Amino acid sequence: MKNVVIIGGDGFCGWPTALHLSAQGHRVAIVDNLSRRKIDRELGASSLTPIAHISERVQAWKEVTGNRIDFFQIDVARDYGALEDLLAMLKPDTVVHFGEQRAAPYSMRNVSAKRYTVDNNIRGTHNLMAAIAGLELDTHVVHLGTMGVYGYAGEGFTIPEGYLPVKVANDEGQWSEREILYPTNPGSVYHMTKSMDQLLFQFYARNDEIRITDLHQGIVWGTQTDETRLHPALINRFDYDGDYGTVLNRFLMQAAVGHPLTVHGTGGQTRAFIHIRDTVRCVALAVAHPPQKGAPVKIMNQVTEQHRVRDLAHLVADLTGAQIAMVDNPRKEAAENDLVVCNDSFLKLGLNPTTLREGLMAETVEIAQKYLHRFDVDAVPCVSTWTGQQKAGIVTEEALHRQIAAE
Repeated sequence: MKNVVIIGGDGFCGWPTALHLSAQGHRVAIVDNLSRRKIDRELGASSLTPIAHISERVQAWKEVTGNRIDFFQIDVARDYGALEDLLAMLKPDTVVHFGEQRAAPYSMRNVSAKRYTVDNNIRGTHNLMAAIAGLELDTHVVHLGTMGVYGYAGEGFTIPEGYLPVKVANDEGQWSEREILYPTNPGSVYHMTKSMDQLLFQFYARNDEIRITDLHQGIVWGTQTDETRLHPALINRFDYDGDYGTVLNRFLMQAAVGHPLTVHGTGGQTRAFIHIRDTVRCVALAVAHPPQKGAPVKIMNQVTEQHRVRDLAHLVADLTGAQIAMVDNPRKEAAENDLVVCNDSFLKLGLNPTTLREGLMAETVEIAQKYLHRFDVDAVPCVSTWTGQQKAGIVTEEALHRQIAAE
């Protein structure tokens, strides 16, 4: 059993991870400032599934399993003293760090959202590193990063797990080999903060010998895990709005309500995906296999498969009979790209990946249909744009939405 603190444990990935680790017998404490709930109110776009108050959540878990999860409301980016005091009190074996603004579209929404994303994400990560170093704790940090730090330029080779072997020539023409961080190419302010996290981790792993695992995760789909199904108050988030709804969950929601599946641009963007139940399994594996003290940051690609967006749309359309609509791409990105990702680390640790063809898409559609009465059609359009420029001849998602509403 380990003493585990989960920063951001009230969120889409953090909550089911907290339950999963608790079910495995770990002592779990959640640290969260509940900012995701505040952003819901800001956007006027609540989770499709009803999310109980955090006190109700942890009480339901105790009633169902007998396991206790403690909750501490702390803003780790703004209240360093409270974070340091808590770590000094709990002396956790592991801190799982989910406490960052996680949506690329939201981070590009406006100047305020950009500044908030950088302030929250970078300050929170550095406060955590500084506190562990200052307290001289032997705490393993497991951080949820993103595949997006690599960029999506489609170089045509397999993306390694974080590091790239290179050869460097000195002034005398003699070659030597070294390993460097895979060059980052962030496509949004959100992805940029995750790239900056990597440098913070490299420094603190080398300078203070903090044990760190950085998980470069793909796009998460699905909603439920074995643990979140145990009680209505334990149900996980289902975001379908244009800022926080990930592409496959948005497709499945659109299909459930009879809305066309909105494919941005050509739909040729290839992305890495992972089901939420594999997310919690991967984090548990990372917690169970920390790097040695003084070792470089362990980087693991937390993905199970790769698909083009338009292919996903056709999979959902074949499953549900939904129509597909091609709309303007609000992002500044390549129209087409290839993506091949190495995920050997988790496979070697025993992960048996969940794939899209295992029937769980239908399960997600069932969740969407069950809570259809909570659906807000006005939350569907993606209105956050990278450049503010619309391609001629292609309808925006917002314009399509207005057209559908008029009909």
